[in-house]
Amino acid sequence: MNRIVMCTVVFFTIVSCKTKKMDTSKTTSENDRLPNLVIVLSDQHSADMVGAYGNKQLITPNLDKLASEGVLLENAFASQPVCTPFRGMLMSGMHPLKNGAFVNDVPLLPNKTKLMAEILKEKGYQTAYFGKWHLLGGNRDRGIPKEMTYGFDKVLTNNCHVDFRPGKAFFWNEKGEKEFFNEWEPYAQTNQAIDYLNNIDPSKPFAIILSLHPPHDWGKFKGEDGKMHYRYDTLDELMALYERNEIILRPGLEDTPDRRRMYHGHMAQITGIDIAVGNLMTQLKNMNVEKNTLVAFTADHGDMLESHNAKLPKQYPHDYSNKIPFIIKYPGKIKSGFKSKSLLGTMDILPTLLSFMNIETQESFDGLDLSRDILNNKLDKDDYVPIWNYRIGRARNSNWRGVETDRYTFSTSKESNNSMINTLFDREKDPGQLNNLYNNPAYKNIQAKLEGYTKEWMQKYDDQFYGAKEFNAVQPKSKWTYNYEYSPLELLNKKREYENK
Repeated sequence: MNRIVMCTVVFFTIVSCKTKKMDTSKTTSENDRLPNLVIVLSDQHSADMVGAYGNKQLITPNLDKLASEGVLLENAFASQPVCTPFRGMLMSGMHPLKNGAFVNDVPLLPNKTKLMAEILKEKGYQTAYFGKWHLLGGNRDRGIPKEMTYGFDKVLTNNCHVDFRPGKAFFWNEKGEKEFFNEWEPYAQTNQAIDYLNNIDPSKPFAIILSLHPPHDWGKFKGEDGKMHYRYDTLDELMALYERNEIILRPGLEDTPDRRRMYHGHMAQITGIDIAVGNLMTQLKNMNVEKNTLVAFTADHGDMLESHNAKLPKQYPHDYSNKIPFIIKYPGKIKSGFKSKSLLGTMDILPTLLSFMNIETQESFDGLDLSRDILNNKLDKDDYVPIWNYRIGRARNSNWRGVETDRYTFSTSKESNNSMINTLFDREKDPGQLNNLYNNPAYKNIQAKLEGYTKEWMQKYDDQFYGAKEFNAVQPKSKWTYNYEYSPLELLNKKREYENK
């Protein structure tokens, strides 16, 4: 954020993750040690698809419980709603033009700043990462070299793979070999995290990230309408928890059998994620570390699910694409069961979590420490979150910039007049964002103010509305997908300096 001056008994039997009790008799007093950190990520999971955010048809009792025991952020946004950039900002607290991870499948640069796990390791943390990585760049079908693990002692991941079925999902083991799971991927990855926690040194703090890929789509299906739609179908026992014909679709979306199938699978996968979260929380309870552990749940972006007739699941300025769930439980500092309206963007996550944990660092972040604002439910009239999307021309996405305030969504593009990326929505009057007010004379002054905010943050991060043309003009010989040395901003500035000689 920037500042100007149907759940039933059957459900609870669907537990695929294992938990074990841990002897903590030899552990250091919780009052004498730094807090543990657990971050759980889902992928392509909008804020409106969690029960605690008001969608009562979603079966998410564990996430709802987590929210009741901590703080639910009502205004958390994926600043760039696409996987790799979100993860790069999470790890670095830096803008993508600086950290290198500015579009999907390009690397987070290891040489620009100390990253999350590196900062924590300096404080004595045991660090581990389980699940989707998507920060290596290039070919997805390869393991993560040790020098690219960014300070994590253990990394068990498939890098990025979108078939979550038992026998199809896999991970690269520590010998560099591919091992296949015999259960649904999120359950297997949660088990890996639990096994790790059962074997840590109990005298030292730990920090883990569990990055679960669902409810992301995993391919496409040919619909009854003859068109291709994104596929979300999942385990039969999860699908059985929902009646397809009773699902309520988002407002303004034409109701079709194919869309009902999409929603059905997507919602079933979310319940599977919820089960995994519940089992991880049980593990923390069995270890007797709940009181001194900060648990954060969020997602890298949302999913349009064809709302507004979107062609892609993400990379749009709409809430369904970039408004994400964000829940923090930390009994040491955060009172239970309250909601905060404070605005949070992706670059703010790392400095905010470190502050909650009393972790001091000399690293400078582009994001802000919002821990006090969150606790005080602070929201000023000039607060906003920068939002944007970059493209290098290889995908069907768009190039746009904008902001989110507590009330308005604004975005604009220099490359296209497409109403999907030139937007102005009044979320207070129009929560479904069905009435685009962009260039509406009645909102002229509001739009000018939001454009001013947008220009302000672009100037701050030296973003000159770069697009595919500019990025490709400075692309290194290795291509962006295998660039491990230079940030986009370094190359763009070097070109500009050369031209100005």
